[in-house]
Amino acid sequence: MTAAPSSPRPRVIRVGVVGCGEVAQTTHLLTLQLLSDLYRVTALCDLSPTLLNHCGRKYSIERCYSDYRQLCQDDQVDLVLVLAADEYHAPITIAAADAGKHVLVEKPMTLTLEDARAVAQRNNVVVFVGYMRRYAAAFLRMKEEITKLRSIHYVTVRDIIGENSFFVNESGTFPMYPTDFPAGSTEDRRARAQAIADAALSPEQAASSRDVSTYRLLGSLGSHDLSAMRELLGMPTRCLAASRSKPDGPPFITAIFEYEGFTATYETGIDQVADFDAHIEVIGDGKRLKLRYDTPYVKGLPITLEIKERDEHGQYVERVIRPTYEDAYTLEWKSLHASITEGKPVKTTPEDAAQDLEIFDMIMKSLVQ
Repeated sequence: MTAAPSSPRPRVIRVGVVGCGEVAQTTHLLTLQLLSDLYRVTALCDLSPTLLNHCGRKYSIERCYSDYRQLCQDDQVDLVLVLAADEYHAPITIAAADAGKHVLVEKPMTLTLEDARAVAQRNNVVVFVGYMRRYAAAFLRMKEEITKLRSIHYVTVRDIIGENSFFVNESGTFPMYPTDFPAGSTEDRRARAQAIADAALSPEQAASSRDVSTYRLLGSLGSHDLSAMRELLGMPTRCLAASRSKPDGPPFITAIFEYEGFTATYETGIDQVADFDAHIEVIGDGKRLKLRYDTPYVKGLPITLEIKERDEHGQYVERVIRPTYEDAYTLEWKSLHASITEGKPVKTTPEDAAQDLEIFDMIMKSLVQ
């Protein structure tokens, strides 16, 4: 009896990681290790010698750099994973692409339109922006269900969560947080942050620490939600109103967006409760759809879709759909692999990511003091 021919082995993509902080230690390095049939981490880069040595030893990675430009020139790297501080996403992405490396850059890709345009010009390689929530199977099912609605009446986008440490401390990943950064690195990051504020905000807002903090919250936590909102509903026509918590309180933002025929309310903030209340609810003709996210720091927690409606007999029906336990980071990395090796179109492109900046601008211009 002749054995069936085996499927060809997938190409293993060699990854260089720039930035070995919390996200690298709790999610990406572990995910890439589990996806060893698709990826192999061959190089690391970080400013902290202690952190670089720790991650290199933990994951048996010998090629370690303190300068991302050297990693980008390493011929043992096919793809650069950009996990450095947000202020450095654009220059690292550009350096990697110019060196002929594919890139996965964590969101926010950039925080200024000028930087977004510069990244978008690098079209000789795959530049993939890490909006992992948009690759979750339940998110794709939500998108499918929305297309079946004849009309949408109202939308709520909510992301009220406790501090990351509440979840990271119980994740079993044991990240470390060294402080041995080179002299001048803190001041360089501070200067870059101010340059971003000057470019993205009005002079008055750029000079206000409260306004700058609001903008940076939109770029970090907010980009998850607003990016997902865009894919599900499209771009809003305008921001009708926006407000935020008092200056001396925890950061909370509320915004109301206008769409054709309905409005969407967005609320986000971080508090001291160890809860992860993140969801998108779409209320349409005779149906309610609610996409629920859980913390990504505990691997394998399900992302679900709740559907509430009346059946053909007029009776109330509630369903919870859990397409898979496969986490969004894993699905994101699988999609990227298909884009690089099979030419599958990338949906989270630099051009797509730039639309987040337009929404941030809508909110900042609508804020009520």
